Amino acid sequence: MKLLIAVMTVALAFPGAAQAVRFAVGVAPGTDASALARTLEARTGGSTSTIGPFAVALEAPSARGMAALRGVTYVERLTASRRVAFVPTDPFFSRQWYIPAVRAFEAWPFRPAWLRDVKVAIIDSGIDRYHPEFRDRIAAANTFVGGSAFSDKHGHGTFVAGLIAARLDTEGIAGMAFPAKLLVAKVVRSDGVVPLEAEARAIRWAADRGARVINLSLGGMRDPFDPNHDSYSPLEASAVEYAVRKGAVVVAAVGNGDQAREQPWKYASYPAALPHVLGVSALDRDGSVPMFSNRDDVYNDIAAPGEDLFSTLPRSLTALRPTCLEQGYSECGPPDFRRAQGTSFASAIVSAGAVLVRSTWPNLKADQIVAMMEQSAVDQTLATGCRRCTAERDALTGWGKLDVAAAVNWKGNLPLGDQFEPNDDAGARAARIKRRHSVKRRATIDFWNDQNDVYSVQLRKGERFRVALWGKATIEVNLVLWMPGTRRLDDIRSLTGRQAVTSENAGSREKVSYVAERSGRYYVHVKIAKPGADTYTLQLVRE
Repeated sequence: MKLLIAVMTVALAFPGAAQAVRFAVGVAPGTDASALARTLEARTGGSTSTIGPFAVALEAPSARGMAALRGVTYVERLTASRRVAFVPTDPFFSRQWYIPAVRAFEAWPFRPAWLRDVKVAIIDSGIDRYHPEFRDRIAAANTFVGGSAFSDKHGHGTFVAGLIAARLDTEGIAGMAFPAKLLVAKVVRSDGVVPLEAEARAIRWAADRGARVINLSLGGMRDPFDPNHDSYSPLEASAVEYAVRKGAVVVAAVGNGDQAREQPWKYASYPAALPHVLGVSALDRDGSVPMFSNRDDVYNDIAAPGEDLFSTLPRSLTALRPTCLEQGYSECGPPDFRRAQGTSFASAIVSAGAVLVRSTWPNLKADQIVAMMEQSAVDQTLATGCRRCTAERDALTGWGKLDVAAAVNWKGNLPLGDQFEPNDDAGARAARIKRRHSVKRRATIDFWNDQNDVYSVQLRKGERFRVALWGKATIEVNLVLWMPGTRRLDDIRSLTGRQAVTSENAGSREKVSYVAERSGRYYVHVKIAKPGADTYTLQLVRE
């Protein structure tokens, strides 16, 4: 395979530099690296660490004269790093502009054979099973709308599957997620409708079969101010929560506004607008956000290419244009696919990115993977081609454009994984606190992905209970204690008259004290009040 390598030349040392600089010092064969390290420290006043028997890392203001030491083969200043990327040999790869746009392959100089397989669920319209691009790529398939999961009359599922998992070989296109194994769930009826029950069953099926990433390139209208147009479904929400509880990264399109009263529509679709779902908007080649891509201040989390995309299609569809040479690919498909656009396909690209990050970091929790992808995204502004985008998070692109290489090569401390998630509601969904005198819990809260954390605690009548909450100054949180009988935080009837005590001080420190009026299970509700995200500590004391 070919390598694209950009090498930057740098000087070895700057005499008189006040700040320490890192150098790599080559160790000649037969030279004791530890002894050489001690010599380097003595000569420079710096510190060293052994990279391997072939090199020592030196941190010092200068490395002048060190190249002349016996046993040193070279001295290289480490202020710049190499950028490398492997280039697939698939002949249509040059038409897949979206792969280099998100730096999907720039984390490795060649295709890494050591990455673990990752199961990714495509909950869509099915797949062309016998397409050459999917040979040995499908782990399991099922249909939830009748017929066969291997029949895709619409083409949408096959297009999505190609973006994610087409084979890396010498034919056709390159799928971004080369470690992916597909779990194909067919949920689209022949009339193009996705029944909610089929979607929910498919999500559970995928989660039970070990899906580490679930792609939902589908959506329903959201309008929080018009219940007649809002398609929120508790069934869909509970299915997504089930998948999150099973450890899956759930990715969904924010929607194309095709059912909205106006474009661009200012609200993300469901299920993108559910807790712990990574909502994806679309970007054009020039960095702008297309008019069709829904906006959302809260639920639009990340952006990816969603215009002029090229992928696989069922050969039964492309055969309708028999004179077209690129059979099995979108160039030979119906007009809607020839220069395909949509947040559905942007979602697939982000799902593919999630597969690569999960494969690289297999021991991390789903919320850590999502945080790494969001925090490494490239902020979209006027400088990147988005005239309407603002600095940092915005309603058009969320945290910015997906950057796979940056997430894969994560630098610094890992995001904290929240072991109590999902605990976004009262009742059975709350995280239970064992009956002890004093309990501390450290967790995370996020205005955009995780606005509510709920903990349940059993109290006896007359028992005094104190709760203290503190976090970093970057977040504004409130604390509420709900009485027994509270079922759901969005159920006004179950909440009426059940608020035992509340603390809504400014900042990130709250505390409440309460004497239980009756025995039962109470709910400690931590709610983030303003945009922000961070960790917090919760202490619960019985007296």
